[in-house]
Amino acid sequence: MSLEKFREETRNWLEENCPESIRTPMPANEMPGGGTRIKYRNPETKTWMDRCAARGFTAPIWPTEYGGAGLAAEENQVLRQEMSRINARPALVGMGLSMIGPALLEYGTDEQKAEHLPSIADGSIWWCQGYSEPNSGSDLASLQSRAVVDGDEYVINGQKVWTSGADNADWIFCLVRTDTSAPKHSGITFVLFTMDQPGVTVKPIKLISGLSPFCETFFEDARASRKNVIGQVNDGWTVAKRLLQYERTMIGGGSGGGQKSLSVAQVAKQYIGINAGRLADPCLRNDVVSHAMDDRAFGLTVKRNVEESQSTKAPSYVSSMFKLYGTEQNKKRYELMLTAMGSQMLGWEGEGFEADELTQTRAWLRTKANSIEGGTSEVQLNIIAKRVLGLPD
Repeated sequence: MSLEKFREETRNWLEENCPESIRTPMPANEMPGGGTRIKYRNPETKTWMDRCAARGFTAPIWPTEYGGAGLAAEENQVLRQEMSRINARPALVGMGLSMIGPALLEYGTDEQKAEHLPSIADGSIWWCQGYSEPNSGSDLASLQSRAVVDGDEYVINGQKVWTSGADNADWIFCLVRTDTSAPKHSGITFVLFTMDQPGVTVKPIKLISGLSPFCETFFEDARASRKNVIGQVNDGWTVAKRLLQYERTMIGGGSGGGQKSLSVAQVAKQYIGINAGRLADPCLRNDVVSHAMDDRAFGLTVKRNVEESQSTKAPSYVSSMFKLYGTEQNKKRYELMLTAMGSQMLGWEGEGFEADELTQTRAWLRTKANSIEGGTSEVQLNIIAKRVLGLPD
């Protein structure tokens, strides 16, 4: 099929199947994460996810046998463009789609792919990540959660922290220590297991934004099947590093996707006003234009990287560059919006604030985690120095 024909068919399908409420900015409490425990505030979020899943559009470049659409790079680009044209929200987000799914495609066995990927693509299973521990954050490889063999299973004991979405998750992909005598980067195994079992306890952590997406997670004789080890036993660090690259690409916006959000310029015009066809505040006008130029340059760089990486279909250490720059751009974006909106973006509840203003307050507070999650900005700078620039230690 020609690209022109594919574009026409895709555009018609989107017009017929994307609900009007899904063509609006997506609130944090309407994220389409899927899973068995999710409660949809907007029923059309589920409708949109199901329609896209049936078409393979939740995971468009994944093979059709795993629930994807099997699209070529050029077709996927057309799909992104057409979804952006109508400002459609993503049909599905989450760690299943952006992290463990790609890792399984690269490292999983045929049996593991067949078992787990379709349930990721159709949104029926929600995944969380068991990496950080109370004493193993930036130094992740020092983790101490242990797994001991018991027949066909591992018995797991330990604690994880900052486990995003663990309170709603069905499964976890987890790093555990299986050889305590090996150097810290060795003796680690990457394993999958269910969260709905007696040995798993989850405690949400309330954030400054008022939301509780992060959790403490405790394992007390939790069980994981040995068939769900991804990669090799005691070589989980290899899989873990690759998955971090997928995560950092996603956090930094390096995948080239995402819904168009309300621009800083739009917000500034609304709250500051226009004078002679230009933003009334000249200092803010300069900052807004500079940020828009940086955004444009970053977007073009992301697009070039997506095109250049089609042969490998896997991220590289450049993901640290995207994570570092993309998150700083996002933080700066909200700081500029705060400058434009003033006290109207400092409300928490009560009269005098519109609902979208209160949403922006919480979103601004949430951005403070951008430079920490997925590896701190300092960690990314070290990776860029060593792996991208080749600087000496």
